[in-house]
Amino acid sequence: MKYMKTIGLLLFAFCYASCSSDEIVLTENGKSTYEIVHMGTDFETEYQAALTLQEYIFKISGAELPLVDEPSQTIEVPKIYVGNIKKTALQQQEISIKTENKNIYISGGSSDALTNAVFEFLENNLACKWYAPNATYIPVSETITLHPINYNYTPDIVTRTVHSRLFYENEEFAKQHKVTTEAFPYYVPAAKVHTFNKFMPEEVFYKSHPEYYALRGGKRLPTQLCLTNPTVLEIVKDSVAVLFQRNPDASVISVSQDDNQQYCQCEHCNKIDAEEGSPSGTMIYFVNSVAEAFPQKTISTLAYQHTRKPPKTSPLENVLITLCSIECDRSAPIAEKCTDFADDLMGWSKLTDNIRIWDYTTQFTNFLSPFPNLNTLQPNIQLFRDNHAKWVFEQHSNNPSELFELRSYITAKLLWNPDQDFDALVTEFTHGYYQEAGPFVKEYVDLIHSKLKEDGDFFLFLYGDPSEAFTSYLNPELLQEYMSIFNAAEEAVAEKPEVLKRVKMARIGIDFAVLEASRKNSTPTYSLTKTNENGAQITNPTVALLLDNFTNTAKDNNITLMNEMGFTVSEYGANFISALETAKRTNKAKGKNVVSITSPKKYADENPMVLTDGALGGSNFYANWLGYEGNNMEVIVDLGETQSISTISMAFLQVTNHVVFFPTSVTYYGSRDNKIFTSLGTVTNPNPLIKTSKVNDIYYFDLALNPKKYQYIKVLAKNTETPYWHHAAGLPSWIFADEIIVD
Repeated sequence: MKYMKTIGLLLFAFCYASCSSDEIVLTENGKSTYEIVHMGTDFETEYQAALTLQEYIFKISGAELPLVDEPSQTIEVPKIYVGNIKKTALQQQEISIKTENKNIYISGGSSDALTNAVFEFLENNLACKWYAPNATYIPVSETITLHPINYNYTPDIVTRTVHSRLFYENEEFAKQHKVTTEAFPYYVPAAKVHTFNKFMPEEVFYKSHPEYYALRGGKRLPTQLCLTNPTVLEIVKDSVAVLFQRNPDASVISVSQDDNQQYCQCEHCNKIDAEEGSPSGTMIYFVNSVAEAFPQKTISTLAYQHTRKPPKTSPLENVLITLCSIECDRSAPIAEKCTDFADDLMGWSKLTDNIRIWDYTTQFTNFLSPFPNLNTLQPNIQLFRDNHAKWVFEQHSNNPSELFELRSYITAKLLWNPDQDFDALVTEFTHGYYQEAGPFVKEYVDLIHSKLKEDGDFFLFLYGDPSEAFTSYLNPELLQEYMSIFNAAEEAVAEKPEVLKRVKMARIGIDFAVLEASRKNSTPTYSLTKTNENGAQITNPTVALLLDNFTNTAKDNNITLMNEMGFTVSEYGANFISALETAKRTNKAKGKNVVSITSPKKYADENPMVLTDGALGGSNFYANWLGYEGNNMEVIVDLGETQSISTISMAFLQVTNHVVFFPTSVTYYGSRDNKIFTSLGTVTNPNPLIKTSKVNDIYYFDLALNPKKYQYIKVLAKNTETPYWHHAAGLPSWIFADEIIVD
């Protein structure tokens, strides 16, 4: 970063030229009279912190300060004290950086706080920046001068976690940004969240003791536990005791609902919930009973979905409430567009000071999709801070994703200090990390967020899809503008391969959005095929090139996953190539009228014409799929005239965690008069639903037959019933279908 080094030198030169008698000359011409003294009760922490400081001062100035554990008695030798040498009364998380009589005192109220204080000094006073594990800015100047410092800071959020492998896999980078190196620090590893099924597995208890589980619609189902069953309480307490014994260093265990809303509605559970005004009533009743048995430990539980609304009864002091914002609209701050969550947070804050926030910052169905929620991060974290949240877990994708480095950096900074200048923070990162391309990346970030803000009705959902925004902030004209901005960004750093790689990573979200717009044939430019001079359909060369660029960028940046369901980049590429081939196929059903005999629901505007519109669905059910909930899909396609038919194919989607299953079978019928239909054949699902079924997949139910002439084609896809072991047991399942291909 040569241009930044020049700026750094100028800043240091200006500071040195304007020094007053109060200012400290830490190094001059690559030499220093200072020594670093590490003293305190935790020798290892003080030593490592002092060593870090010594290393960075050397990197900046070339001066190597002596490292000592006893200060020199020579009064002329100024010192940097690392550790609470003055025995100042500091809070556990408090940091202190002060200058006095030319000495520098860097202190912390704990070992972690001391480490934080050193990195705060390096960043705020020596201008060091850590943008990513492989992108650091260290100013270079043989002379370092400092103004007088009198700085104390105590972070309100004590445990700060950004769910990003940048921090989990790089401990030093996590220290530099003062965040945890794991998602669930202090927790028993085997009991972090959604633990009911771990304490009482359905495979072990359900058949012999169905009364241990939730009563739903008159039937016991292993979706949740019956929280008023005394035996359930004893088994869970025994399990908790065993896990703490196996993990003596762990101080927290999760006793929390499984990931569904199928809670128990038996007479006893209903009575408590009614009295408490929320299904969290039985949860707090149960968790408090567990917590009483472990007064020296912390019992964590969820305020999530059906348990999010607070009850009347307060949690015990050693109960940690983990409040989850999963339902919220991310297009604006929670306080503006998710007021029910804000109300619940304030309600819990009146019952307890022991609150952990589980917040969400990415689109989990499409890690790489543009997700313009950055402007909500600061007000949301401020809201959490203002309502007693001492522990905040910001769940990003963990895996590399859209604007991954920027999101990781910004979120960590805001958790440490929620009140800093947000725009300046974004500018600092974009200009530092992307260098000459930084102004263009910042322009893109500002533009896409402003376009979302203009669409006040848009619901930015964690489980949405870019296709929802093709008439909003991802419309074809804006996509073209975003592409132009990134083209300029790439040109600005064309001679810097490493920085160019970062820019390509930054634009991958827009590349993905354009690919998905092309899958839907949004415009002649954004389409899967073109018509050649002979009138034949050929692959759109622009899209083919973009797909190559997309997959190569993903490979270069070790991006392997498209979503939290395990759909891989390789599978996405293969699926897209299949879509390109499908789009070129002769299809006698394309554009033809479709009538649905059974009723579709909610998705694709419930319009059966989506099955013949030429647009192809992706891995998410929002993207051009026609859905049927709890019923079979039965549709009839009118080919317009009697035609010879030899193959029929139809795509179906599976997303098992969202209760979307492949049909058990698909039967195709043919008719000449739309009255009498002849069965042409049945295609059975070759991979029936089991617990280990692939979570996210697309399968084509293909049928080949001897050529026969029909005008009407009927498709009957039979719904797969939600099995008893599934987390949505008792609820109807979905069938999602897309383009029917007839030839």
